Amino acid sequence: MATNPLQKYFRQPKVYISLPSKGIYSRAGSFETVENMPVYAMTGMDEILVKTPDALLTGEATIKIIESCCPSIKDAWEVSNLDIDMLLSAIRIATYGHNMTVTHTCKHCETLNDYDVDVRNFVEHFGQCEYDNTIQLDELTIRLRPLNYKEITDYNLRSFALQRQLSQGIQQNSDDDQQKLVSKLFNDLAGIQAEVYLQGVESVEVPEGVVDRKEYIKDWLANSEKSIYDAIKSQIEKNRSTWQLPTQKVICPECGTDGEFSIDLDQASFFDNA
Repeated sequence: MATNPLQKYFRQPKVYISLPSKGIYSRAGSFETVENMPVYAMTGMDEILVKTPDALLTGEATIKIIESCCPSIKDAWEVSNLDIDMLLSAIRIATYGHNMTVTHTCKHCETLNDYDVDVRNFVEHFGQCEYDNTIQLDELTIRLRPLNYKEITDYNLRSFALQRQLSQGIQQNSDDDQQKLVSKLFNDLAGIQAEVYLQGVESVEVPEGVVDRKEYIKDWLANSEKSIYDAIKSQIEKNRSTWQLPTQKVICPECGTDGEFSIDLDQASFFDNA
């Protein structure tokens, strides 16, 4: 087979990263490497996917972009929640450079100002985060795990569908029917949240051994005191907070007032800010 004379002009890695999770929470074979992983710029087709709302909603766009720009990742659905934002930040740097312009409205004088943000700081932040997967409660040792992108997307889609039903039901039903529907849908949403916490428990160590069967853990959580559930919820929220980007401190050039804003890593807005 003849060699493509344009091959030397193919895209090359622009950034190298190491995954915060080190791949330990993903299925074996999902990655070729988790250290010094090469990251390429998006192709034209990748950029089209970023502009496709349905593909973003289902997660398909994110998966295809990650696998395109990070060929060391063989199954992006298996990517841990700890790694997603690091990967998206690195892909943005490889594609558009490390500067990102963010528009922020001053709360004091209501002036719209543009600020330059260095996305390399995001990569550095995620690289320094540590996931605490252990909860010690008397003789119980609870081990947590972060959800993968497939699990996160499935739960988000189910929550989105319920919230849409809630909105439509409020508009279309009588007051009595509204109350019944709202009660049911809120219970369903609470059930999804409980599933998230259950999936986040990898195992429970007791004096007799380690329990990792989901049906046993589910039964235990359903029959435990509230303090157990609260401890799991608190640790999951603590880890989530650790991975949040720090707010950006700024000074309004118009009035000189100090302010701050948060960076949204939602794929649609994050890559639209090029």
